[in-house]
Amino acid sequence: MAREEPTALERFINGVLPENPIYRQLLGMCPVLAVTSAMKPAMTMAGATAFVLICANIVISLMRSLLKPHLRILVFTLTIATFVTIADKFLAAYVYEMSKQLGPYVPLIIVNCLIISRCEICASKQSVGVAAADAVGMSLGFALALASIATVREILGSGMWFGLRVLPGSWPGWGIMVLPPGAFLSLGLLLGAAEWVSRKRARTNLWRTVRMLWSWRR
Repeated sequence: MAREEPTALERFINGVLPENPIYRQLLGMCPVLAVTSAMKPAMTMAGATAFVLICANIVISLMRSLLKPHLRILVFTLTIATFVTIADKFLAAYVYEMSKQLGPYVPLIIVNCLIISRCEICASKQSVGVAAADAVGMSLGFALALASIATVREILGSGMWFGLRVLPGSWPGWGIMVLPPGAFLSLGLLLGAAEWVSRKRARTNLWRTVRMLWSWRR
């Protein structure tokens, strides 16, 4: 018996937290480490990635009946590259300073394994509505992960958040947080926190099930 594919709502919810691309699947880690020194570049990258992911999922879903097994990765890559080029040119035209700050990381979205994996796992197998819901959920999960890491790094590194001061001017700033080691440190701590919360919830659910079974037995 074939396994039933998740619904649009399940795809959306899973993408935000249960299957978060960063904290649960560890996908697309390059921008996580490279552009999260502040919120503005992190959210710009999240927006560009969301645009590419949503558009690619929709297009791949529309042509899913035409995909050939031996050509599917090539089609995925060409589709993704088209929308990455659009995003890159848009940023260069309208947000030039941010485009310069992000540098090569926007073109590198082409090889972001998060987008390719969603094309393979969902878009190439399910309807446009489900593929779009999956892309939106994954994009939100990706943005939340980038925002959490960038928030920690920017506040501790400079006392600012989105360029606005949130800590007293006397805050010395932890310079390491805006440097590459700060990205690894922040990511490690937040990954550990996410795993701790996940295990705590699992233990809580286990005890709840045990108590329920015991009450039925009585």
